[in-house]
Amino acid sequence: MEREQPIQVVFFKTEVGNEPVREWLKDLSKEERKIIGDDIKTVQYTWPVGKPLVDNLGQQIWEVRSSLRNRQARTLFTVCGQEIVLLHGFIKKVQKTPSEDLKLAKKRRSVYVRSYEKE
Repeated sequence: MEREQPIQVVFFKTEVGNEPVREWLKDLSKEERKIIGDDIKTVQYTWPVGKPLVDNLGQQIWEVRSSLRNRQARTLFTVCGQEIVLLHGFIKKVQKTPSEDLKLAKKRRSVYVRSYEKE
């Protein structure tokens, strides 16, 4: 079911203004960026959505599961208010989401939530 108004998608920003997911996407090919972007757009217009496109990793962290030509990409995000916040992106190399990637996303989520609550 498609929403009339999509949920806004925002990139997590570090304290110095870097946007890690945007920077990661820029390093990918145009074709790969399009696939990931289309998947994120699907989430934006159909949230909440489940497998196979989105999986809940716990503690309010979800992953967009993008199938590229010969590899898998994951974009970790959280939902805060009416925003999908893109926290971390990586190319999947092992079956389970690596704990360091999940830990980084959780840390970024807590930073974002603190700043969101101040507004």
